[in-house]
Amino acid sequence: MAGEVILSIENVAVQFGGLVALSELTFTVCEGEIVGLIGPNGAGKTTAFNVFTGFLKPTSGEVRYRGTLLNGLKPYEIAGLGLVRTFQRTSVFQNNSVFENVLIGLHRRGRSTLWDTLLALPREKIAEREVAGKAREILALVGLESRAAELAGALSYGEQRLLGIALALAAQPSMLLLDEPVSGMNPSESAKVMKLVETIRARGVAILLVEHDMPTVMQVSDRIVVLNYGRIIAEGSPAEIQRHPDVIRAYLGEGKKRA
Repeated sequence: MAGEVILSIENVAVQFGGLVALSELTFTVCEGEIVGLIGPNGAGKTTAFNVFTGFLKPTSGEVRYRGTLLNGLKPYEIAGLGLVRTFQRTSVFQNNSVFENVLIGLHRRGRSTLWDTLLALPREKIAEREVAGKAREILALVGLESRAAELAGALSYGEQRLLGIALALAAQPSMLLLDEPVSGMNPSESAKVMKLVETIRARGVAILLVEHDMPTVMQVSDRIVVLNYGRIIAEGSPAEIQRHPDVIRAYLGEGKKRA
């Protein structure tokens, strides 16, 4: 059972000149939910993600996270509130080890001062041990603990996507926005990521998911919001969405497995 509303999107619109990218976008995500955001190519999914996370300002409307108005906040400020995203393309530090990647993410949340580090004070040593332990815990969660010492750039594409999720988790999100997490993966890799998504939700993190792989979306989502030409055309359970006439028409000619 979903809890209270944590992400509220109300009448959000985005215009680029005369082009309407999003129009009257209104929906919510509740505590403990996995919500799928789907639609044909060009429907406005990535634009919506960019608005929610501060990379793009809405032309009108409001985005609120746990009651805080996000309009005008910078991406790092929104992430600091607990709303964290991944990206379609892998965004890891290629020339650092897998372990170092997660440490970099964790140090953004650290409390140690520069003088602590320079003087190697006891509290700094304790903090470093705690951070290292947290990094190992995150790598174990995403299944990359055995690759900790390897360069991130040496990982397979699927493993780099997992590391991208690990970096997002290092920011200690209370809600995670996943942008096509299984794009380009084989069925085995996709199943591994979806199992991870369910594990993350079980730890109390709400999830908003954009994904082209329809069976994946239908399997993991509690609720699905469907965009077409920047507007919501349907919202409901996976079963309701699968038989919704407007959704069927929107996907006609693109195949049932495209979003």
